[in-house]
Amino acid sequence: QVQLVESGGGLVQAGGSLRLSCAASGFMFSINFMGWYRQAPGKQRELVAAITAGGSTNYADSVKGRFTISRDNVKKTVYLQMNSLKAEDTAVYYCTRAGEYWGQGTQVTVSS
Repeated sequence: QVQLVESGGGLVQAGGSLRLSCAASGFMFSINFMGWYRQAPGKQRELVAAITAGGSTNYADSVKGRFTISRDNVKKTVYLQMNSLKAEDTAVYYCTRAGEYWGQGTQVTVSS
């Protein structure tokens, strides 16, 4: 049974940092494409960052240079380091395995 459990969200001031974690289980984590999406109130869910099994990464233009996605295949965990946070980064952040399976989401709120 595939499970993705996010953690690390919270309330932070603009300019601050947070690190999100997504603990995976129930599948061969090391060979899977993983990603982080976010959904703000009244908006569609959008891709934030993704990482391939080989470690190649891709970012939304809005977060390039501020966010970093990484993975630890031993811990079966994918991370999203978020720096220089802005009010517009406020959203529920979701971890996904290739868009097929999703976590429950973790709220990130950035106060300006």
